[in-house]
Amino acid sequence: MIAASAVALGLVVGTVIGALGGGGGVLAVPVLVYLLGQTAQEATTSSLVIVGITALVGALARTRAGLVRWRTGLAFGLIGVGAAYLGTMLNARLPQPVLLLAFAALILVCATAMLIKAPAGDDTGPAEPPEPATGSGATRSATAVATRAPVRGSRTATAAKVVLAGLAVGFLTGLLGVGGGFLVVPALVFALRMPIAPAIGTSLLIIVINSVASLGARAGHLTLDWAVVAPFLIAAIVASFAGKRVADRLPGRALGRAFAVLLLLVGVFVAGQSLLSLAS
Repeated sequence: MIAASAVALGLVVGTVIGALGGGGGVLAVPVLVYLLGQTAQEATTSSLVIVGITALVGALARTRAGLVRWRTGLAFGLIGVGAAYLGTMLNARLPQPVLLLAFAALILVCATAMLIKAPAGDDTGPAEPPEPATGSGATRSATAVATRAPVRGSRTATAAKVVLAGLAVGFLTGLLGVGGGFLVVPALVFALRMPIAPAIGTSLLIIVINSVASLGARAGHLTLDWAVVAPFLIAAIVASFAGKRVADRLPGRALGRAFAVLLLLVGVFVAGQSLLSLAS
């Protein structure tokens, strides 16, 4: 019965990861806790294995189509490695209701942001800025002077955003067992102006790096219930390919909004359960 439930839930999580390049951990943790009976610490560790391996399969599948930006993904992921260790250390020290309440807060904030800040344009990411018009003599010189400082400032701001996002994703991966794809994809699209398809593929690579770092930090006290994790993982991997097909056929904006609504429902449920546990 548990194995059958794990397979069914793994299909859902795998579809989400394949379609959105992340978000699987956000669903996997409450599913493992409330439907499959794991503790919060066990669920976050199981989630790292499930989401990390599923993301690896998805990233490799997208590599053949050139949809993984390896240099960007490696840089983004490595930034968060140290933060992942810190998050893992804190995970072991928090009581379960507090940990789940933090998890619920994260879900609700991210879902709200996804609904409010969804891009109004197409699903390929923001358009590149037009080239400045150039004339001759003084006009060309004035244009160069006027655009040089903003470009430098823009690059500095972009680098700062990437570093902050990388640290945040690494910390949340270690603390809550989430891959952080729901943060990575918007960061790649808006900060680095990456089209949505390679942003999803690159997000999967970053999830793998952060998951490996977090699991490494838990190596001394790594406990996994393979009777749950194995069928969940296999189902998630299979479903991730179906999720990729869904992503290829439906607008990314519509998928993002649907996922945000799902996150709101999950976040409200987890918050309510956590508050009841703290009150009792």
